[in-house]
Amino acid sequence: DATLEMIDSFQKANPNITVEGIPTPAPDVISIVQADVIARNGPDIAQIIFADFGYAAENFGVPALEDIVPADELAGHLGGMFPKGVELGRLNGKTYGLAYVFSTPVLFYNADLFVAAGLNPDAPPRTWDEVSAAAQAITKATGKPGLLTGIFGPSAYDWLFQGFIRSNGGRVISEDRKTLMFAGTEAVEALAMMKAIARSGTMPNNSSADNIEAMSTGNAGMFLNTSAIQAALIRGAEGKFDLRSAPMPTFRDKPAAPTNSGSALMIMTQDPVKQRAAWELMKHLTSDYGYTIITSKIGYVPLRQTAVESEEYLAPFLREHPVMAPNIAQLQSLTPWVSMPGPNYRQIMTTMMNAAEQAVFGEGDPATLMSEAQANAQALIP
Repeated sequence: DATLEMIDSFQKANPNITVEGIPTPAPDVISIVQADVIARNGPDIAQIIFADFGYAAENFGVPALEDIVPADELAGHLGGMFPKGVELGRLNGKTYGLAYVFSTPVLFYNADLFVAAGLNPDAPPRTWDEVSAAAQAITKATGKPGLLTGIFGPSAYDWLFQGFIRSNGGRVISEDRKTLMFAGTEAVEALAMMKAIARSGTMPNNSSADNIEAMSTGNAGMFLNTSAIQAALIRGAEGKFDLRSAPMPTFRDKPAAPTNSGSALMIMTQDPVKQRAAWELMKHLTSDYGYTIITSKIGYVPLRQTAVESEEYLAPFLREHPVMAPNIAQLQSLTPWVSMPGPNYRQIMTTMMNAAEQAVFGEGDPATLMSEAQANAQALIP
């Protein structure tokens, strides 16, 4: 509904441009776009998940914005944006997309359950050791799950996993996107810590839908996930329990490395007239107005500093909903979600994520499981 609202306002302001929105499930976007491109009936503009971003930019003939938009106009639009957010749409030195709806990891927590467990809700856990202790206290006192996480599960992409590993000083892939590193010492250490939390009985391996249901109904202590679920959590908590949020936890004295979820807008047409129309739509969707709608009605983080500070746009909403504050603060330390390379990029990601879930919730040694998965996935790297 929020997207349709923005498209409608754009068409009213630009009556000479008609926008046909094609609603598509997020996991299916890249396959549908690819089929349309092969059939020479590709979209003029597409919303591409960051996991698919590198593949789309390198294989679909996507023009860089620097090549189709006047330099001063492009600089003017990007000027009010958080610089680290703009970097998300860049590859090999050029801008192939603009971050559209995205988030950093947020630790949502139920302050009422903190009180019931004898914890201070005004001092939420900052490290993973503190998260573990708090989760065990909540489960012991209330019988409810102390911690839920969106890191694992059949529908999980690797954006949150990447930030989790990087926060312990590791990486899942090298800077040049050629060598997988998710079986490194830091990654295995982080997974072993998470395995201990699971073994303590405080963190069930639920589906994403079950986790959202539990947190939004007040039946879980903490939930680390994207702010895309924020609107649902706020609706569920209203008048029932005290929903709060905190930044992504750290590993002891190491700095957190919050990665981004979400997607970018990419212009895909080769027609100069349609490129111009698509750029006008892209500007509208990533304007102060656009991010006001995106943040207040969906829950994603606003990419524009100007929208955050403006009384006309988001400042009143953010004062009323302080749960958004950690997400915006983490834009200063944002670490890009790195897409896997080559045509087998999704299989690489799935191999890694299945091994990580098994390492935490299943049997077997995390080091062995991740090492075997890394060897299998490395064979798929071009």
